[in-house]
Amino acid sequence: MCGNAWAADEDAYFSELPIVGSVSRLPQRLADAPAAVTVVDRDMIKASGARDLNDIFRLVPGFQTYPNNTEAARATYHGLGDGDYAPRVQVLIDGRSMFSPLFASGVNWATLPVALEDIERIEVVRGTNAVSYGSNAFLGVINIITIDPTLVRGSSVSTSYGNQNVRDYAFRTGGKIGEAGDFRFTYRHQNDEGLTNRHNWIDSYRSRLFDFRADFVLNERDSLQFSLGQIEGVTQSGRLDKDTLLPDLTNPFRDVQQTNSYAQLLWRRALSIDSDIQLRYSYVNDESTDAFIVESPPMAPINVNQSGDQGTRNEIELQHSIRPFETARLVWGGSWRADSLRSEWTLRNQGVVRRDVGRIFGNVEWRPARWFTGNFGVAGESDSLAGMHTSPRISTNFHLNTQNTVRLGLSRAFRTGSIQNYRGLEETPIPKSHPYYELIYRGNPDMPAERLDTVEIGYLGDWRDWRSSLDIRLFSEKVSNRLYRMDLGSSRAIPESTVAIQDVHLLGVEYQLKWQPFDSTRLILNQTFARITSDFLLSALALPNSDLTTTKRQDIAEFTDNSMPSRSTSAMWIQKLPLGLEFSLMGYAQQAMQWSSQTVSLKYRRLDTRLSYPFRFGALGGELALTIQSLNGAHNEYKWPRPSDPSPKPEGRIVERRQWVSLRLDF
Repeated sequence: MCGNAWAADEDAYFSELPIVGSVSRLPQRLADAPAAVTVVDRDMIKASGARDLNDIFRLVPGFQTYPNNTEAARATYHGLGDGDYAPRVQVLIDGRSMFSPLFASGVNWATLPVALEDIERIEVVRGTNAVSYGSNAFLGVINIITIDPTLVRGSSVSTSYGNQNVRDYAFRTGGKIGEAGDFRFTYRHQNDEGLTNRHNWIDSYRSRLFDFRADFVLNERDSLQFSLGQIEGVTQSGRLDKDTLLPDLTNPFRDVQQTNSYAQLLWRRALSIDSDIQLRYSYVNDESTDAFIVESPPMAPINVNQSGDQGTRNEIELQHSIRPFETARLVWGGSWRADSLRSEWTLRNQGVVRRDVGRIFGNVEWRPARWFTGNFGVAGESDSLAGMHTSPRISTNFHLNTQNTVRLGLSRAFRTGSIQNYRGLEETPIPKSHPYYELIYRGNPDMPAERLDTVEIGYLGDWRDWRSSLDIRLFSEKVSNRLYRMDLGSSRAIPESTVAIQDVHLLGVEYQLKWQPFDSTRLILNQTFARITSDFLLSALALPNSDLTTTKRQDIAEFTDNSMPSRSTSAMWIQKLPLGLEFSLMGYAQQAMQWSSQTVSLKYRRLDTRLSYPFRFGALGGELALTIQSLNGAHNEYKWPRPSDPSPKPEGRIVERRQWVSLRLDF
């Protein structure tokens, strides 16, 4: 069928499927997109009962996560979760990257400046999308889209109160700014003392968020979006001595204070019904501190601040979409990003280290017939530390009929390291004449980029008569030059560094089934089955003084091959009940996996539930809700010594039942 016929039937074709814009940067139906996408909408977010954003991704096939504790919370896709901040999945809020030069070019989930109540939807691209969003989109993209201020009118206050010292408060208001503008302002305070079995550590978390967004319609063609905000997050660090349980003077209990501040300006102009241009500028500043003093008699006391760092990012991006032909759409553009990092811990005596990254990108969607959609994209990235890399992608979508689509895709992506990986110089913060002085880490300026080659087959069923849909993704993902921070020798005179050590192959299948048998009932089922294998590079085995020939090699291989569970399942049931009550039940099951070469998540099952009563009395509305997490009892999600470790001590983070009552008033 010709392009005109396609356009005439466009409103009816795949009408039940949502529109997504996070894959090719073009608004597309799921059946036309070049990658698998999971859309988490507002109803799912509320029904999940999640207090922390990373918890949401338990409902996305292929994702693993664990909560904030003495370690930073993490959300990973398809394993390879080494490092504290999971640098292989890009996270965006209204187009602004949450990857920070301070946090090793990864995401700090404790300082994401967005409240769950302000999220309109989350589009999760399951698979590489470096074509559209750069090297950090190596394995996938999480695109968080916040609520349009025009939908926020009046004010609301809310509070949550429960065990484990859950004490949350929030205020939100919105309205008009003159004749052409709308605004939304949110304040949120969050507090908990979550995980038990503390032994020689403390789990405590509190945060305070300010977030403001204003949208202006300048004229019939131009619009302007302005946003700014700040979040302060405080976690605990430090240990007691494992044997005596007395204070460890070299690692005392202390607050780790982290702050994210941002501002963003986005201008859009509609050039025609099929063409627009947008210009975005964003500024992000991250700071962290955990200062303490170590007494070292007879020498002078030593000031230590392992996270006393500051990272900033300035980014400007131009994007242009156009329909050059009746059967084709094109989006292209470019960006320039300037990162800077100051760290007396990881960049010792180097002052401020800068990094410039320039990108150009383009995606074409071609629909010559009703039964076929083709997508092609390519991006080039020039990095002042990592050099030049090109990422292409091609995808063909065959629409068997209005309800069934098969997708075939090929792509290549690259992931570069952090500033610390290339320029790091980490040493103990004591004079070199001190007997305990040690050089810990040295950057590798010649470090190669990781390369990912992906082959995938997808199936999307949209069975409107049955009010259900099925999304299946079969994937083969080959990672070359997998980067790893490791010892290069047994001598203290030889520091650690980040080097390419492995080729990794991820093979598996994942699916998401959605079914709404009745207007009052909604069911979602996700499952992933995967296998990871790896081989050490000959170049890594030949490193001088490398200990890869010892037990370290076995530890790393075991970690890599088990960094993703062989099977994981999540399910959600949302039910509207009589008397206006709303009920939801979530179930999560996961096989054992390893977060690092020393830590493991044991096999677990978890049930969460939420019961709410929305109400309205005249002009006053709101909701009363009870949420229970880990309804079926305690389990482990992180930091249990591996079963193979001799005489492991009880250092696991035990997730026990948590419940709280929430009240929201709208006026």
